[in-house]
Amino acid sequence: MKKILNKYKIFATDKRALYSLVFSFVLLAVSLVINSYAGSYAAREASNSVNDILLSNIPPFDVGWIFIFGPFVLWALVAVLLAKDPKKIAFTIKSIALFVVIRSVFTSLTHIGPFPTQVVLDSDFIKKFTSGSDLFFSGHTGLPFLMALVFWKDKKLRIIFFLSAVLFGIVVLLAHLHYSIDVLSAFFITYSIYKIAEIWFKKDKELFDSNDN
Repeated sequence: MKKILNKYKIFATDKRALYSLVFSFVLLAVSLVINSYAGSYAAREASNSVNDILLSNIPPFDVGWIFIFGPFVLWALVAVLLAKDPKKIAFTIKSIALFVVIRSVFTSLTHIGPFPTQVVLDSDFIKKFTSGSDLFFSGHTGLPFLMALVFWKDKKLRIIFFLSAVLFGIVVLLAHLHYSIDVLSAFFITYSIYKIAEIWFKKDKELFDSNDN
């Protein structure tokens, strides 16, 4: 605990880092607002569903509880990791915000209706974050993979986050909550988002990595 407090004391003396930290949360808030509008638009403009090579050949499984509660465990872990080292917060939060904004753009451009046999999520809380029509691309798959890339230098975390991405990808397919293309494309698009984040938020990335040197 003392070591963590010392990190915060040192961090508090860096005005640029403090400004970047505050700005990262502003970006995250803006991205969530954009995501909300994009989800509402996608739900309003949703067209018919389409066939899917996987979903058309497997029955739906009621694994919605993993879809709902799995991310809580994931983000609790991320929160703990960031709380332990303030230098890692800005780059991580900005990367997430960038992910949310870019995914919102894709959501706004793609209006395919949900697969007809998808599992119904009876949760008012989850409905505040997703309309069920914001399909392309899968956030449940992409965000854990993004965290795997962000914490890539830590082998254990890399494996945990990558396996989480694979697990959530399987879950959304089993529950017919996403099309196959939503899940598969998430890995490729997320990697591109991460590389953009490395360029756009270069100083934050350098600060993130400074403790590893």
